[in-house]
Amino acid sequence: MANFGAENNAAKKYSVPCPVSLVKYPSSFEPFNQAAGRVSLTFMRVAIAYPPIPSEKGVPLLSQNRQFQWFTRPTYIYPVVPAVAATLAKRAGHAVAWLDGIASGWSLAEFEEKLDAFRPDVVMLETKTPVVSMHWAYIRTLKARCPGLLVALAGDHVTALPEESFGQCPVDYVLAGGDYDFLLLNLLTCLQAAAGKGVDGAKLEPGIYWRESGAVRSNGTFRLDHDLKQQPWIDRDLTQWRLYSEKNGNYRRTPGTYIMSGRDCWHGKCTFCSWTTLYPTFRTREPKEVVDEIGHLIERYGVREIMDDTGCLPAGAWLKTFCEEMIARGYNKRVKIDCNMRFGCLDAAAFRLMKKAGFRLVLFGLESANQPTLDRLVKGVKAEQILAGAKAASQAGLNVHVTVMFGYPWEGEQEIANTVCLARTLLRKGYAYTLQVTMIVPYPGTPLFRELDQTGLLLTKNWDEYDMRRQVMKSGVSEEVTKAAVRQVYKAFLHPETIARRLVSTRDPVEDLKFYWRGFLSLAGHLRDFKT
Repeated sequence: MANFGAENNAAKKYSVPCPVSLVKYPSSFEPFNQAAGRVSLTFMRVAIAYPPIPSEKGVPLLSQNRQFQWFTRPTYIYPVVPAVAATLAKRAGHAVAWLDGIASGWSLAEFEEKLDAFRPDVVMLETKTPVVSMHWAYIRTLKARCPGLLVALAGDHVTALPEESFGQCPVDYVLAGGDYDFLLLNLLTCLQAAAGKGVDGAKLEPGIYWRESGAVRSNGTFRLDHDLKQQPWIDRDLTQWRLYSEKNGNYRRTPGTYIMSGRDCWHGKCTFCSWTTLYPTFRTREPKEVVDEIGHLIERYGVREIMDDTGCLPAGAWLKTFCEEMIARGYNKRVKIDCNMRFGCLDAAAFRLMKKAGFRLVLFGLESANQPTLDRLVKGVKAEQILAGAKAASQAGLNVHVTVMFGYPWEGEQEIANTVCLARTLLRKGYAYTLQVTMIVPYPGTPLFRELDQTGLLLTKNWDEYDMRRQVMKSGVSEEVTKAAVRQVYKAFLHPETIARRLVSTRDPVEDLKFYWRGFLSLAGHLRDFKT
């Protein structure tokens, strides 16, 4: 491995000194002691990094993902919040490196070569439950190579358990909550202030955790009071958006990219969703400003499809204004829009307006066909609204995608059969165009995790196992039965009625057939992912 230099001569390796001494001033961030030979920084060098995670399980679907999976067939989601973090840091004058070793396909040696060449002062890693132990191991190795390097962790797992990582690795900071893009900027400002070149009186915002005198400290619980209306558009060049523009199963037309109109879901009550930990309150950007950004993506980058990954796209007046702006500016004829939505909140007229405005794909969380399960998950939807909503959206000309989960501790074989039947029916009848099927995982910080933990239904707290490849909670059926149900739903794509409807709906033979082929490869991968 390359060597950043030992702690006592770290300054020789950097064009500016390694800020290891800042760690002892986290609450007040006193300026550097010039008499001691420390040189003031004018800016920080920050790397937003995804180290390669080699695994026989496949490629980790880590970034911008609420439910983690290992994919046999590589799939990459553009990480919006880290990309905003990079943009904010660059606009503030800091040097920023975007180092996604996963999407870039780098080996660990290649990743470390890039990291060493940049010589960062701060590295931020986004982590999730199934890979957090791997990130701990990487941080231990990284800090052994460069003791003066500051490392920050962000994401839903460390938000739920902010102190845990300090006991597992020599991490310096945990950025809790979903606004860790703003928290990173605040941290960099405070580090500048500590060097005598930042904003006078800079203080760490609530939600940042650090080490002090052998203990973990914080300024209190994170707040979601940052104004999204002042959020800059993402610097797509800095964040290498093309890495994520092709290999994504949602895109029918490429290149595609992601935006977020809101953080995160206006329902925000589903007990299994890890992002309710990050965003307990919902905020939005202005709809016309979002359309401005879409126009920018069309004109500057030639984007042909955009996924708005807000947990649930705002409905009502917000959606109406957005659609009218898309139509008035003619963007509806130049780009396709995908979004997350909830069953039961839109009528047929709203779906038709969305279709006219350029929407193509609408993603719904089906989760289960059984009303008792929907109620326990606090979905806020009636089982009969699932079929009706999928039918209305598809008849409006939208492609419907549904997500399905199996493995609930309280469901038996009959309940599983009900969900299998509904999901297969949606595909065969053309009411669902695509779907994703997984085994449910109770992430730390969610109400579901707390419920199962308190009732003794968790089988393990080995976070590596929380990857949808095995059951991590007690269940009324075996793991083999659960995985068989997953495979049975996926096989509905091969049903003659599903295939016939797909062929009849083909409009562009070249582009559509390419999309079908990518879908077939993804299907084959999913069947391997859940083999019994």
